Amino acid sequence: MASYIIAEVDVHDAAGFEEYRKLVPGTIAQYGGRYIVRGGKSEVLEGDWTPKRIVILEFPDFERAREWWASQEYAEPKKMRQRTARTNLVLVEGYAPPA
Repeated sequence: MASYIIAEVDVHDAAGFEEYRKLVPGTIAQYGGRYIVRGGKSEVLEGDWTPKRIVILEFPDFERAREWWASQEYAEPKKMRQRTARTNLVLVEGYAPPA
């Protein structure tokens, strides 16, 4: 079953984060992942959650997403992200109908 990494990102070093953004897509693709949402306009419809930036990644299954997050390929970019932004990440298994 497809699984999704949902990230709330608050960038505090834009230049450093831009370098991170250049490195990450290749690592995601190596694990069969793809971007579903990568930033963009958002609007709070209910509640008091006001995220700065949302990113959603889709992977073939839960294990593959976890492998990507813990991979050697993503280790250095992950450290870069952690230095340049405050991030909340969640991994969730779910179903999305085919496009």
